[in-house]
Amino acid sequence: MLSPVVHSVSQVAVYLKDKLESDGLLSRLTVQGEVANLRTVASGHSYFTLREDGSSIRCVMFRGRSGQEYLEDGQEILAGGNFTFYPPSGEANMQVAAVLPVGAGALALELARLRQQLAAEGLFDPSRKRPVPIFPRVIGVVTSPSGAVWQDIQNVVMRRYPLAELRLSPTSVQGDIASAQIAGAIRSLSDEAVADVIIVARGGGSLEDLWCFNSEEVARAIFASSIPIVSGVGHETDTTITDDVADSRAPTPSAAAELVTPDRNQLIAGIFGARQQMTSVMAGHVDRLRSSVLFQQQRLQRRAPDLASMRRRVDEYADRATASIRYRHTLSGRDVDTLVGKLGALNPADTLRRGYAVVRLSQDGLVLTSPDQAPAGAHLDIALAGGPLAATAGHTSPQPAADPPVPVTPVAGDADAATPRKRSRRPPAPPPAMKPLL
Repeated sequence: MLSPVVHSVSQVAVYLKDKLESDGLLSRLTVQGEVANLRTVASGHSYFTLREDGSSIRCVMFRGRSGQEYLEDGQEILAGGNFTFYPPSGEANMQVAAVLPVGAGALALELARLRQQLAAEGLFDPSRKRPVPIFPRVIGVVTSPSGAVWQDIQNVVMRRYPLAELRLSPTSVQGDIASAQIAGAIRSLSDEAVADVIIVARGGGSLEDLWCFNSEEVARAIFASSIPIVSGVGHETDTTITDDVADSRAPTPSAAAELVTPDRNQLIAGIFGARQQMTSVMAGHVDRLRSSVLFQQQRLQRRAPDLASMRRRVDEYADRATASIRYRHTLSGRDVDTLVGKLGALNPADTLRRGYAVVRLSQDGLVLTSPDQAPAGAHLDIALAGGPLAATAGHTSPQPAADPPVPVTPVAGDADAATPRKRSRRPPAPPPAMKPLL
């Protein structure tokens, strides 16, 4: 009897695919069987069949999956993966994520499968890993408070970098509930956002002892942490998924403590080295500056004026100026003396002292230069060297002119004939009228 509802092939294929991939058992499955019909194509993918007592499962294992080297016809293996439906061929097959030879154990197979799954999701991608801070102020620690690991971490941090503060987020590190507690401790430190780096640590042990550090819950808590995480789980040969997801891995818990802390002895040595280097650099710089200053000083000294020569030149110019002034003063004194002599010769008082006089009419003060200017009986004022004199004008008869001297002709043989005779000098003519004395 046909159903009234008709479905397309694609709808049925999608339904089968969803059902297979959402089934809890089929989405995480480990199957033991014998490899048959193995075929590896050029792309590196492997197609084979797992069979046992007349039953078989079609399988595909893509290139790069863990344990692909164990695939061989007739080989008994443990295959871990999930079932899916491939619509183009209409087949349900198992996508194998990891393969181990029989005898390796279910935990190892599950570990390989989970590691393959998380790697495909990018949780191990190196590009997302963050650097560890060089000088952490607060170091978060996820470990058991009662174990030796916590004490070792404290000793290492105190010895190497006592400035850092340790903040423990306690958890159990073994058992069925350890995975949830470890993930919760990591989330607590991340949400608190006080620590600069987180150490997830545990001592060594078997695969079963370390299984909580291989859980998907812990891996995703580390991946979601906002603070860089350093894994220090187990011994050097132990490798867990926590190591793969963490930002950095240390071989031991003590090594993890060393990884997140600088060595104070190296810091002190570095500081002293930097100090010496700085001192050397500064000393060299000061020497260069001193040399430059000395060079500039020498240049200034070479370009500085010769003050001694300038002083000598100033003294010479001063001596020349003094001599010139003295010479000009002497010449000026001589000119003054000459002018004084000339002024003295022109002084009316000196003329009066030589016997001359100035005659004026008393009526109007007219200076007389001729007798005709004074009428008879006119009152006269006469200026003499010794003082004034009053007089009255009168007429006098003119004096006859003196006869010129007769030249004497010398007689020959006369003793005095060769000696010329002195000529008689005329009396001096009266001086012209002089202006009144000031």
